[in-house]
Formats: sequence, C-alpha cells, structure tokens
Amino acid sequence: MIRVALLSFWHVHAHDYAREAKEHPEAEIVAVWDEIPDRGRSEATKMGVDFHENLEDVLAREDVDGVVVTTPTASHRGVIPAATRAGKHVFTEKVIAPTLREAEEIASEAERAGVAFVVSLPRLYAGYTRALRETLGGGALGEITYLRVRVSHDGALPGEGSPGGWLPGRFFAPEESAGGVTVDFGAHPLYLLAHLLGMPEDVRSAYGYFTGRVVEDNSVVALRYPNGAIGVAEASFVGSSVPFLVEAHGTEGSLLYNPDSGLRVRRAGTTGWEHQETPPDGPSPFRRWVGLASRGEADGENVRAALNLSALAEAANLSAAENRPVRPDALRRRG
Repeated sequence: MIRVALLSFWHVHAHDYAREAKEHPEAEIVAVWDEIPDRGRSEATKMGVDFHENLEDVLAREDVDGVVVTTPTASHRGVIPAATRAGKHVFTEKVIAPTLREAEEIASEAERAGVAFVVSLPRLYAGYTRALRETLGGGALGEITYLRVRVSHDGALPGEGSPGGWLPGRFFAPEESAGGVTVDFGAHPLYLLAHLLGMPEDVRSAYGYFTGRVVEDNSVVALRYPNGAIGVAEASFVGSSVPFLVEAHGTEGSLLYNPDSGLRVRRAGTTGWEHQETPPDGPSPFRRWVGLASRGEADGENVRAALNLSALAEAANLSAAENRPVRPDALRRRG
C-alpha cells in the first residue's frame, strides 16, 4: 500500500489524480498540502484526511510514502527536490520544469534519493502511440519526411458562465504556469514527436495571442531533423472541433489518426485508406508510479522522455522570444 499526500490543487488535473488514488486498491490518500491554505483545507475536508499548512510538516510524516505534485509549474523546482530529500516517491504533472537545467537538477535529486519519480506523460502509454510507433518504425511509410501532432481545446474562449473561458486564469499567469499553451497542453505533441522521431537538430516556433493574454494561447513548433524531415507540434486553447490529430507522410505512404476515425494508412500507388487496429492503452502514468513505488524501482524511460520535453519546451519558448532557431543540444551543453 502506497500512502499518498496530495501537494496542491493548482493544476486542473489534481482532482483526476485524487480520484485515481482513491480508486486504486494499492493507494491511500492520507494528507493534503496546498500553497493556498483555504483551498487545500477544503479539499482535505471533503476527503476526510489531514491538511497541513506547512510543506515540511507533511513531508516529515512517516505515514506518507509518496506525493502527487500538482503545484504551479514554477514551484516544481522547490517542491519536488524537497519531497525526494525527504525520501518520498514523486508523481508529478508535466513539465518537470520549464528549462532543461532545472529539470536535470530535479531529476538528479530524485535519482540520488533512490525514489520512484514519474512524470505524467499519458499519451506515451496510449495504445495509438504504440501503433503509430510500430507503423512509422516498421517502414510501412518508407522514410518519414513529415510528422504533425495537434492538440486543441477551447479553454481560453468565452462560454456561458465563463467569460474568460473554462480554463482557470492562473494558467495564463507566467509566474505560476511558467508559460502558455506550449509548456502545458503543447507538451503532449512535443513529447510524442520526440518519442516517434527522436530529438531534432533545431526548433523554430510561432506563438499566437488570440485572446490577448500575456502568454500564448495558440502555437506552432517546427522540429527540423538532420535528414531533412520536419516534425510539427501544434497546440491551441482556442479551438475544439478536432481535439487530437496525427498526420504523417513518408516516401512510400501516409498515415492519419484521430480518435473518431482511428488509424488509417495509405500506401504509395494506392487509392484507398487501410484501417489499422490499435492495441489497448497501457496503465496510466499514475498506476505506473504506484507499481514502481511499491517495488522501489525507477522509470528511466519516463524521466528521459520528460527531460527531452523540457528541452523542447525551453527551445520553443526561446525561439518565439528571440525569433530564431534553437538547438536543444546547445541547451544541454549550456546547462
């Protein structure tokens, strides 16, 4: 049994992880801490568990085996190392940190502590991702020349009862969120591109500010590879008709995927699309973490993917701010 403390309800997925913990037969929520005491106290009362105003107090509890970190993204660099130094297993919302240097420092602390450290990268374990990787890597499309991944929802658009959109305003506060749509929702296409194509030579991005926020609500990030291939990561808080889309083209065929029509492949020289089955999803990141924590094991693959994500997010933000291509490997050397 993994006894869990929930650290903050800042993130919109905090309640999702709380629900997963309550439903998991090998997990138990025992405490809550929140940087906003009234919010944390209210959530703890609903769950019938202890609330702590001081982070140090909850981390000092011997009956806390691990923590779920859903604090402001900008707070990760303080909260996660504190938890690992206290010997607690850590499950955290992405990204680890908005810069590669910070992310590597956090990951190194977790490794030294010997705890299970897992970052929530849910699409990495989806059945469609496995099918996409097998199709792209198996040569069905020949050599890949272009891969586009798009995610979109309307969280920044006005709606009934939510003139500023249903996404909390704190998601547009850079001192908390550490960025806009790219570092948050746009993380999914970025880590999927790295998983499917590898890390690029350089990154070039364009950010949009459709709703006039301080941070971007719409972004396109282009990843350029040494062989000439291009990866495109699109993310939007201002559209919802097609929430998820993958499009790939190669020298011998093309591929399309969305949740409604499934996975389709068209071979060069043919006129029709072939539907391909996708395997079931693997365990959620939270369930993976509970299993790893129970066995005292690390998840090197997950951490490497999360570090690559931080490198790509930092490169994208630098590219947009400075209007230039940015090499992710230069960030690692600089760090």
